[in-house]
Amino acid sequence: MSRKPKPSHWENLVTILEHFGITAVLDIGAHKGEYGGYLRRAGWAGRIVSFEPQSAVRPALEEKAAADGNWRVAPAMALGGADGETALNISAESDMSSALPLAENAMRFTPSSAMTGQETVPLRRLATVFGDYVRDDDTVFVKADTQGYESAVLDGAEPVMARIAGWQLELSIEPIYAGETDWRTMLDRMETLGYAAHLFIPGYFSRHIARQIQIDGVFMRR
Repeated sequence: MSRKPKPSHWENLVTILEHFGITAVLDIGAHKGEYGGYLRRAGWAGRIVSFEPQSAVRPALEEKAAADGNWRVAPAMALGGADGETALNISAESDMSSALPLAENAMRFTPSSAMTGQETVPLRRLATVFGDYVRDDDTVFVKADTQGYESAVLDGAEPVMARIAGWQLELSIEPIYAGETDWRTMLDRMETLGYAAHLFIPGYFSRHIARQIQIDGVFMRR
Protein backbone atom coordinates (compact mmCIF):
# COMPACT_ATOMS: atom_id res chain seq x y z
CA MET A 1 0.00 0.00 0.00
CA SER A 2 1.44 3.37 -1.01
CA ARG A 3 1.74 6.06 1.62
CA LYS A 4 1.14 9.74 1.13
CA PRO A 5 4.48 11.62 1.02
CA LYS A 6 5.26 13.61 4.15
CA PRO A 7 5.09 17.40 3.76
CA SER A 8 8.43 19.15 3.27
CA HIS A 9 9.57 21.58 5.93
CA TRP A 10 8.67 24.38 3.50
CA GLU A 11 5.11 23.10 3.34
CA ASN A 12 5.07 22.89 7.14
CA LEU A 13 6.32 26.47 7.33
CA VAL A 14 3.59 27.66 4.95
CA THR A 15 1.04 25.82 7.11
CA ILE A 16 2.29 27.87 10.09
CA LEU A 17 2.16 31.16 8.14
CA GLU A 18 -1.38 30.46 7.01
CA HIS A 19 -2.54 29.24 10.43
CA PHE A 20 -1.42 32.51 12.03
CA GLY A 21 -2.77 34.67 9.22
CA ILE A 22 0.62 36.10 8.21
CA THR A 23 0.25 38.76 5.52
CA ALA A 24 3.85 40.03 5.26
CA VAL A 25 7.19 38.22 5.50
CA LEU A 26 10.28 40.35 6.11
CA ASP A 27 13.14 38.33 4.63
CA ILE A 28 16.31 39.60 6.33
CA GLY A 29 19.47 38.20 4.78
CA ALA A 30 17.72 37.36 1.51
CA HIS A 31 20.91 36.56 -0.46
CA LYS A 32 19.76 35.78 -4.02
CA GLY A 33 16.12 35.29 -3.10
CA GLU A 34 16.24 31.59 -2.33
CA TYR A 35 13.94 31.87 0.70
CA GLY A 36 11.24 33.79 -1.13
CA GLY A 37 11.45 31.35 -4.01
CA TYR A 38 10.94 28.38 -1.69
CA LEU A 39 7.94 30.06 -0.06
CA ARG A 40 6.36 30.62 -3.45
CA ARG A 41 6.96 27.05 -4.60
CA ALA A 42 5.41 25.79 -1.35
CA GLY A 43 2.28 27.79 -2.10
CA TRP A 44 2.53 30.97 -0.01
CA ALA A 45 1.29 34.00 -1.96
CA GLY A 46 1.56 36.78 0.62
CA ARG A 47 3.73 39.88 0.51
CA ILE A 48 7.53 39.50 0.81
CA VAL A 49 10.00 42.29 1.58
CA SER A 50 13.65 41.24 1.18
CA PHE A 51 16.68 42.87 2.82
CA GLU A 52 20.17 42.13 1.50
CA PRO A 53 23.30 44.31 1.88
CA GLN A 54 25.77 42.48 -0.40
CA SER A 55 26.22 44.31 -3.69
CA ALA A 56 27.43 41.17 -5.50
CA VAL A 57 24.22 39.21 -4.94
CA ARG A 58 21.59 41.96 -5.08
CA PRO A 59 21.16 41.85 -8.89
CA ALA A 60 20.05 38.21 -8.72
CA LEU A 61 17.67 39.00 -5.85
CA GLU A 62 16.20 42.01 -7.65
CA GLU A 63 15.71 40.03 -10.86
CA LYS A 64 13.83 37.27 -9.02
CA ALA A 65 11.63 39.71 -7.12
CA ALA A 66 10.87 41.79 -10.23
CA ALA A 67 9.00 38.85 -11.74
CA ASP A 68 6.68 38.71 -8.71
CA GLY A 69 4.23 41.54 -8.17
CA ASN A 70 3.98 40.84 -4.45
CA TRP A 71 7.72 40.83 -3.68
CA ARG A 72 9.71 43.98 -2.89
CA VAL A 73 13.45 44.45 -2.35
CA ALA A 74 14.48 47.11 0.17
CA PRO A 75 17.52 49.34 -0.51
CA ALA A 76 20.86 47.82 0.42
CA MET A 77 21.21 47.67 4.21
CA ALA A 78 22.13 45.33 7.02
CA LEU A 79 19.72 45.00 9.96
CA GLY A 80 21.11 45.09 13.48
CA GLY A 81 20.96 46.77 16.85
CA ALA A 82 21.86 50.34 15.84
CA ASP A 83 21.59 52.86 13.02
CA GLY A 84 24.80 53.73 11.20
CA GLU A 85 27.22 51.70 9.12
CA THR A 86 28.92 48.35 9.49
CA ALA A 87 31.73 46.47 7.77
CA LEU A 88 30.37 43.32 6.17
CA ASN A 89 32.91 40.49 6.03
CA ILE A 90 32.59 38.95 2.56
CA SER A 91 32.99 35.19 2.39
CA ALA A 92 34.13 33.10 -0.55
CA GLU A 93 30.74 31.44 0.00
CA SER A 94 28.58 34.56 -0.41
CA ASP A 95 25.77 33.17 1.74
CA MET A 96 28.23 32.96 4.65
CA SER A 97 29.12 36.69 4.63
CA SER A 98 28.53 38.34 8.00
CA ALA A 99 28.94 41.48 10.05
CA LEU A 100 30.85 39.23 12.46
CA PRO A 101 34.28 37.68 11.83
CA LEU A 102 34.62 33.92 11.57
CA ALA A 103 35.24 32.09 14.83
CA GLU A 104 38.77 30.85 15.40
CA ASN A 105 37.96 27.20 14.75
CA ALA A 106 35.42 27.71 11.93
CA MET A 107 37.85 26.67 9.20
CA ARG A 108 37.88 23.22 10.78
CA PHE A 109 34.35 22.47 9.58
CA THR A 110 33.69 25.08 6.88
CA PRO A 111 36.99 25.62 5.06
CA SER A 112 35.34 27.04 1.94
CA SER A 113 33.94 30.02 3.89
CA ALA A 114 37.19 31.99 4.30
CA MET A 115 36.69 35.75 4.25
CA THR A 116 38.00 37.46 1.12
CA GLY A 117 37.33 41.13 1.86
CA GLN A 118 34.99 43.70 3.40
CA GLU A 119 32.18 45.94 2.20
CA THR A 120 30.89 48.91 4.18
CA VAL A 121 27.09 48.95 4.19
CA PRO A 122 24.32 50.96 5.88
CA LEU A 123 23.13 49.49 9.18
CA ARG A 124 19.58 50.02 10.41
CA ARG A 125 17.44 48.82 13.29
CA LEU A 126 14.37 46.94 12.14
CA ALA A 127 12.33 49.36 14.26
CA THR A 128 13.72 52.28 12.22
CA VAL A 129 12.53 50.95 8.85
CA PHE A 130 9.56 48.85 9.98
CA GLY A 131 6.96 51.47 9.07
CA ASP A 132 8.37 51.82 5.56
CA TYR A 133 7.43 48.25 4.65
CA VAL A 134 4.67 47.15 7.03
CA ARG A 135 1.04 48.24 6.81
CA ASP A 136 -1.06 48.95 9.89
CA ASP A 137 -3.24 45.88 9.29
CA ASP A 138 -0.36 43.46 8.53
CA THR A 139 0.36 40.35 10.54
CA VAL A 140 4.14 40.14 10.30
CA PHE A 141 6.62 37.27 10.23
CA VAL A 142 10.37 37.99 10.24
CA LYS A 143 12.99 35.60 8.89
CA ALA A 144 16.53 36.50 9.95
CA ASP A 145 19.38 34.57 8.36
CA THR A 146 22.21 36.94 9.17
CA GLN A 147 25.10 34.59 9.90
CA GLY A 148 25.48 34.96 13.65
CA TYR A 149 23.98 38.46 13.80
CA GLU A 150 20.45 37.33 14.66
CA SER A 151 20.69 38.53 18.27
CA ALA A 152 21.49 42.06 17.05
CA VAL A 153 18.48 41.91 14.71
CA LEU A 154 16.30 41.09 17.73
CA ASP A 155 17.84 44.01 19.63
CA GLY A 156 16.91 46.38 16.83
CA ALA A 157 13.35 45.04 16.68
CA GLU A 158 12.48 45.55 20.35
CA PRO A 159 10.35 48.71 19.86
CA VAL A 160 8.16 46.91 17.30
CA MET A 161 8.30 43.41 18.80
CA ALA A 162 4.61 43.50 19.70
CA ARG A 163 3.80 43.89 15.99
CA ILE A 164 5.72 40.73 15.03
CA ALA A 165 3.69 37.51 15.17
CA GLY A 166 6.58 35.17 14.45
CA TRP A 167 10.26 34.73 13.73
CA GLN A 168 12.49 32.32 11.86
CA LEU A 169 16.04 32.50 13.17
CA GLU A 170 19.20 30.70 12.10
CA LEU A 171 20.79 29.14 15.19
CA SER A 172 24.34 27.80 15.39
CA ILE A 173 24.90 24.65 17.42
CA GLU A 174 28.65 24.98 16.81
CA PRO A 175 29.67 28.68 16.66
CA ILE A 176 30.77 29.78 13.20
CA TYR A 177 31.19 33.48 13.96
CA ALA A 178 33.06 35.20 16.77
CA GLY A 179 30.62 36.82 19.18
CA GLU A 180 27.44 35.09 18.04
CA THR A 181 24.92 34.16 20.71
CA ASP A 182 24.68 30.52 21.79
CA TRP A 183 21.64 28.73 20.34
CA ARG A 184 20.37 27.71 23.76
CA THR A 185 20.51 31.32 24.91
CA MET A 186 18.52 32.28 21.81
CA LEU A 187 15.86 29.67 22.64
CA ASP A 188 15.56 31.10 26.15
CA ARG A 189 15.35 34.63 24.77
CA MET A 190 12.50 33.77 22.42
CA GLU A 191 10.66 32.12 25.31
CA THR A 192 11.14 35.25 27.42
CA LEU A 193 9.84 37.40 24.55
CA GLY A 194 6.66 35.35 24.49
CA TYR A 195 7.27 33.12 21.47
CA ALA A 196 6.84 29.35 21.39
CA ALA A 197 8.90 27.03 19.17
CA HIS A 198 6.77 25.65 16.33
CA LEU A 199 9.28 24.15 13.89
CA PHE A 200 12.97 23.30 13.64
CA ILE A 201 14.55 23.01 10.20
CA PRO A 202 17.95 21.36 9.58
CA GLY A 203 20.50 23.78 8.19
CA TYR A 204 24.22 23.48 7.53
CA PHE A 205 25.66 20.00 8.06
CA SER A 206 29.46 19.71 8.01
CA ARG A 207 30.75 16.58 6.36
CA HIS A 208 34.22 17.53 7.60
CA ILE A 209 33.25 16.77 11.20
CA ALA A 210 30.02 14.79 10.55
CA ARG A 211 27.93 17.17 12.62
CA GLN A 212 24.87 19.38 12.30
CA ILE A 213 26.22 22.92 12.64
CA GLN A 214 23.11 25.07 12.19
CA ILE A 215 19.35 24.79 12.43
CA ASP A 216 16.53 27.25 11.82
CA GLY A 217 13.97 27.76 14.57
CA VAL A 218 10.46 29.03 13.84
CA PHE A 219 8.86 30.81 16.80
CA MET A 220 5.30 32.13 17.01
CA ARG A 221 3.80 34.43 19.62
CA ARG A 222 1.88 32.56 22.30
